Amino acid sequence: MSNSSPFIARLVRISGRVQGVGYRAWAEREAKARGLRGWVRNMRDGTVEALFIGDPASIAGMIEACRSGPRFAKVDNAQEKTMPIQDIEGFCQSETA
Repeated sequence: MSNSSPFIARLVRISGRVQGVGYRAWAEREAKARGLRGWVRNMRDGTVEALFIGDPASIAGMIEACRSGPRFAKVDNAQEKTMPIQDIEGFCQSETA
């Protein structure tokens, strides 16, 4: 991708009751529905981490959705940071890190 790409990448770390409540499956469905690329994974510290790659408006909407999460989640915080764009196809759940 060139520097003039309309795409951005954001890494989001979500904390709260976010493991064991279907958060990763929900995030995968939501990201795919928004046409985003990347991954979502559980972290050993009990948080969930996700990398979203796509257009800024879709990512902003996804991050806003992450602040609520699926029905049984209770999100306390969602911190985001800018990342370099990676060459990833599609969106998937990754192994716990």
